[in-house]
Amino acid sequence: MGISHYIKDIGRGRGGARPLTREQAADLFGQLLDGTVTDLEVGAFCLAMRIKGETPQEMAGFLDATAARLQAVPLADGGTAVVIPSYNGARRLPALTPLLALLLAREGVAVVMHGTATESSRVPVSDVLAAMGVQPLDALRPVRAGEAVFVPTGVLLPGLKRLLDVRRVVGLRNSAHSLVKLMNPVAGPAVIVSSYTHPEYAVSMAAVFELMGATALLLRGTEGEVVADARRLPQMDGFIAGRRVPLEEGRKGTLTKVPALPAGVDAQSTAAYVQDVLAGRQPVPTAVALQVEHILRLARHNISMETTA
Repeated sequence: MGISHYIKDIGRGRGGARPLTREQAADLFGQLLDGTVTDLEVGAFCLAMRIKGETPQEMAGFLDATAARLQAVPLADGGTAVVIPSYNGARRLPALTPLLALLLAREGVAVVMHGTATESSRVPVSDVLAAMGVQPLDALRPVRAGEAVFVPTGVLLPGLKRLLDVRRVVGLRNSAHSLVKLMNPVAGPAVIVSSYTHPEYAVSMAAVFELMGATALLLRGTEGEVVADARRLPQMDGFIAGRRVPLEEGRKGTLTKVPALPAGVDAQSTAAYVQDVLAGRQPVPTAVALQVEHILRLARHNISMETTA
C-alpha cells in the first residue's frame, strides 16, 4: 500500500502538517516495522516526524503497531515486571543503569532491560553488564522474579532495530527512539521506567502514559539513561493505570554529599563501581535509592491490583 499518503500529511512542516489518527499511525508504523516500504519512504518519515513531532495519539498508534508485532518477554512466575529501556549509554557520566536493575532484582522483582547501541561514541550499558558477567539474551525465555536480564532490541523486534539504526545514516533521532522509552515488551503487567532529556518531553511522554493507561515512573535521567543522576535528586512522577501520582518533588542543584563515582565511564570502571555498591563497599547513591523505592511502590500496586482483580 505504501505510506506516501501519510507523508503528505505529516511532511508539510511544523505549521502545515496534519496529525494522524491513532489508527492511521498504527498502520503507518506497522508498514515501517514490517519493512514493506522503500528506504526513501523510511527516511522521509523519520525527517518529517522529527520536524512535526508526534502527538500522543500518534505515539499511541506507534505503540499499538509495535505491541502487535514484538516477541513479548514471558515471566516465569507471573506477577509484574520492571521494564528498563537503555538506548543512550555513557558519555561523560558512568551509566549506572545496571546498578538500578540489580538493586531492583535484589528486592525480588523480575527486571527486563532492553536496548541497542545507537551511538558509537558512547559506552553502551550492555558492555557494562558484560564486564559483570551478564550476557544479553540471544533468544527469549521466561524471566524469574529476582532476576535481571538484558534483551537486545533485535531479539524483540528486528524491524524496530532497523528504524533505530537509521540514526547512524541521517544523524538524527526518530520516532522509534521515543517509542522504546514508552513501550512494554513484557507479556503481562509492568512498571515502565522512563526518562526525558528536555522539559517538553516530560509533558508529551506523560500524555502518552495517561492515554495508554500505563504504570510507569518518569524522571529526568542521566544523559538519556533512565537511572537517576547520582549527583542530584530529580523530580519523579508515577503513573498507575494512566493516573499521574507525584512521587518525588526533586531538589534543584547538586546534592551536598555526592558519592565517589568512578573517574572514567568505561565499562570496566563502571562495572567495578556497581559491584562495590552491591557488595556494600560503597553506599547506594541517594537518588538511585529513592528511585528504587518508588519503582517498588509502583510494582507493589500492580501486584495488589492483580490480586483483587
